[in-house]
Amino acid sequence: MTPRRALVSGASSGIGRATVRALVGDGWEVVATARRSDRLETLADETGCEVFTADLTRDEDVAALAEFAGSTGLDAVVNVAGGALGVDRIDEADTERWKRMFDINVMATLKLTSACLPLLRRNGGGSLVFVTSTAAHGTYPGGGGYAAAKHAERQIATTLRLELAGEPIRVTEIAPGMVKTEEFSLVRLGDPRAAEDVYAGVEEPLVASDIAEAIRWSLDVPLHVNVDLMVLRPVAQSTNTDVVRRQLAVRDAVGL
Repeated sequence: MTPRRALVSGASSGIGRATVRALVGDGWEVVATARRSDRLETLADETGCEVFTADLTRDEDVAALAEFAGSTGLDAVVNVAGGALGVDRIDEADTERWKRMFDINVMATLKLTSACLPLLRRNGGGSLVFVTSTAAHGTYPGGGGYAAAKHAERQIATTLRLELAGEPIRVTEIAPGMVKTEEFSLVRLGDPRAAEDVYAGVEEPLVASDIAEAIRWSLDVPLHVNVDLMVLRPVAQSTNTDVVRRQLAVRDAVGL
């Protein structure tokens, strides 16, 4: 059988990188894309994936990537690239950060999806996966900009599911809660200690491979099955704002 072929964005770290590993391990041919060539080459050496360096906010990069990825057919596109910047209150919002979050979460996802849809159609169908966030389903103090971007990204998936009805193309949204990766909180906060404090006292936050396994599974179910939405949180997290932190509970108990 001809191996299935997937394009994974945001593949230089975190969930994207873990997804490449999971899909290659499941027999997929994978094209991994991100902006950092050195990390992509390391991933290629490790997994045997193909790589293509691209900045998805640039139209010419997206067009070149789609041409490369679809040269021998394409069965799935996994939109992972994105991220959060800052924890600004609404009344103190940094508009440049908001614009950047919309560029990398919404517009980049829109551009890549639009460029790859014809490739899936030409291949007789396929799957579109959008890795959003629980921030796409609710918000929290300091999260307005990121939640707004992820809400917008989610609407690409939910609208596409309506617009593609009747075509053999599946549209799946994966919405992770608290996932501890090496870069997400560091990029958002810009300080290693503050980034580590995000997970302080949380027993077993999710890790990138947990989300990658959910993506792999959603692509591996029979083709007549569409996994519309999968929300994943660690057991210690019940909502965007309610997280059990065991160390803090101990301090409270002893009056510290």
